[in-house]
Amino acid sequence: MTPLPTSGQIHSAQGPPRSGRADPPGPSGEDCSGGVGVRRLTALDVRILEGVAVGTSTVQLAASLYLSRQGVEYRIGLMLRHFQVANRAALVSRAHSLGVLSVGAWPPRVLPEFLEP
Repeated sequence: MTPLPTSGQIHSAQGPPRSGRADPPGPSGEDCSGGVGVRRLTALDVRILEGVAVGTSTVQLAASLYLSRQGVEYRIGLMLRHFQVANRAALVSRAHSLGVLSVGAWPPRVLPEFLEP
């Protein structure tokens, strides 16, 4: 059985997006064009990603970060688009595979080199 192509293979076979525009900037404002690039995350993005990685609900994250539920969902949506994934489980998986999250430790933490100064 032939493996399914990855999103990068699909985009390269189809050419550039129809709108001709590059991907929107990521949560920290850096350009994300050219596929998934590992960029530095804001302190807020780090806390949200770590919360998603341990299974914290949106409501619990919102309460602990003093944000609205919609604010947390917005930040997660930005990360989903940046990492080019469809859901939270895929977001955590992609972050692990890119080396953004620590390996062999619980709870998983974003490594310091991926945190914006």
